[in-house]
Order: sequence, then structure tokens, then C-alpha cells
Amino acid sequence: MNYRTFGRSGLRVSELFLGAMTFGENWGWGASLDECRKMIDMYADAGGNVIDTANNYTDGASEQIVGELLRTRRDRFVLSSKYTLTLDPADPNASGNHRKSLRRLLDQSLSRLNTDRIDLLWVHIWDSLTPIEETMRALDDAVRAGKVLYVGISDTPAWVVSRANTLAALRGWSPFIGIQVPYSLVQRDIERELLPMADELSLSVAAWSPLGAGRLTGKFTRGSDGGPSRTDRDDVSERDLTIAREVDAVADDLGVTSSQVALAWTMAHRPSVHPIVGARRLEQLSDNLAATDVALPDEALRRLDEAGAIELGFPHDFIASTRNFVYGSVADRVANR
Repeated sequence: MNYRTFGRSGLRVSELFLGAMTFGENWGWGASLDECRKMIDMYADAGGNVIDTANNYTDGASEQIVGELLRTRRDRFVLSSKYTLTLDPADPNASGNHRKSLRRLLDQSLSRLNTDRIDLLWVHIWDSLTPIEETMRALDDAVRAGKVLYVGISDTPAWVVSRANTLAALRGWSPFIGIQVPYSLVQRDIERELLPMADELSLSVAAWSPLGAGRLTGKFTRGSDGGPSRTDRDDVSERDLTIAREVDAVADDLGVTSSQVALAWTMAHRPSVHPIVGARRLEQLSDNLAATDVALPDEALRRLDEAGAIELGFPHDFIASTRNFVYGSVADRVANR
């Protein structure tokens, strides 16, 4: 596996991140401790070095398992976790992105992970009740205290992320170096605002659900038995199935699996996109890790792009359609340096 620097930092991260949302059996469909140990070993042997969890995954069991399994090799990995979501639904201050929540949830995560710092701490989701300047200052304090090394943000509008990093630059606070967002051939919404923003601000992208919650694995098109699934067949649209069948066809042409094609596509256009691969079984992870060896030919890439294409909407489509009207006949002969 190859490595890239993450955002505007010197942090070296592997092409694929290992998602630990499946670590623990508390939610009824996760992996046992022994299976998690095997998956971390396989991921490390393949060159992977980022493990992504969160304070509430499997009700905290995910962080405990990760902490236990990394006890003797903590420095080998980039440990990534998240705060925001509550573990105490009756307490209004037990969640959110405010300072009190951050302090409480961060200390709990450090204890469960059995570590003195989190390498990459994500804001898990936008909290519109908390001013973004409070969040950024509180995160910077955690960095200055040595409890966190880098910060990122997940599931948040582009304008909020842009404002946050502008404030950080103005006031000398630690900026976000990455965003974590859903991205797959069946969910390309981030191409409208979030991906262009990430390009402009040099943010890396951690892509969750890169297999479309199982839609692109062949589970619903090839009749393969993937075991328990969080996606019900009734929730899979005809559009999803059409895209999945094209993924299957490309996979058959290349002699690889559908999952490998779907993962390779997420990385094909931007080296800054890192799919988060999660698995319940060792064989699933083994299949996913092989995606780094899949090079999609131009024709295959075109077919996949067209199959999952979305309308960018206003103002993007309008700007593109008025290009010659705005810039004249030389529009197509002018390019950025």
C-alpha cells in the first residue's frame, strides 16, 4: 500500500483506512474480538496504518477493542476517532461540539483507547447550536494540551468548514486537515460543494460507505450471501441496481470483484480521497484491500462515471452553460497556470 500526506500536514497515511464501526458485537452485526485482531493484523501486513473509530461505535466497545489490540503497537498506527454523539441520551450536554462536550467525550475516548493522545480527532457531525469559533478554539486547546495531534470534520456543510478554517488561519488555531463524508458511485452529492472545497483548501477526504452500504458489492445483483446487512433490499433503488450492474460488468471484464472496482473508482479521480473500508469478516477485508492493485482503464472509468452521474445543479450547471457568453470565443483557450 502507498502513502500520502494528509491535508496540509506532514502526516503520512495509507491509501485505505480501516473502519472500526464493525468492531464489537453490541449492535448485533459486528465482529468478535478475535476477528478484529485478525483484521488489524491483515491490514497492517498490507501496509495500512490508519484505524478510524468513534466514541459511540458499538456503544463504546469499538474504542475499547481498538485500544486493547493496539496496546503493544500504538505508535505504528494513526489512531483516528470522533466526538459529538451522545452516550447519555438524558443529558443535554453529553453531546454536541461545545467545549464541555469535547472535554468529556475526549477524556472518555482516551480512557477507552488506552492512550494519551488521539492522532486525528474528527468532529463527528455539524452541531448548529454551537458557534464554530467555540469548536475551533476548544479543539485548538486540545491540540496544545497534547491530547490531540490533528483535527478533521465529518458530515458538515462546505460553508461551515470553510468558515472554520478561515477563522483558524486568522487566529492561529489548528485547522481542519480533512473532511470525512459519504462517497460512492451511488452517492456522489459531495461533488457539488464539498469536493471542490476540499480541493481548494487542500483538505484530504476520508470516504465513508464507499461501497454504498453494500449496494456495490454484488450482494443485491449477483445474489451473493454477505450475511447480515444494515441495508434492506427494499431500500435499494432501481438506480442503485443499474449502477451496481455496471460495476459488476466492469469487474467481470477486469477479472476482479465488484467491491474492488467500486473502491478503485473512489480513488481514481483524486489521490486525496481515502476510502474507509469496514468489514465483519476477514475475507471481506482481504477482498477490499486488493482494491489498491486495481487500475481502472479509461474506458472502464468512463462507463462508471456515466452510470453514476448526477446533476450538479445551480450554480454549477448555469456557470458551465454560460461560459462562452461570459468569456467570449476564447473561453476554451484559457487555462489556469
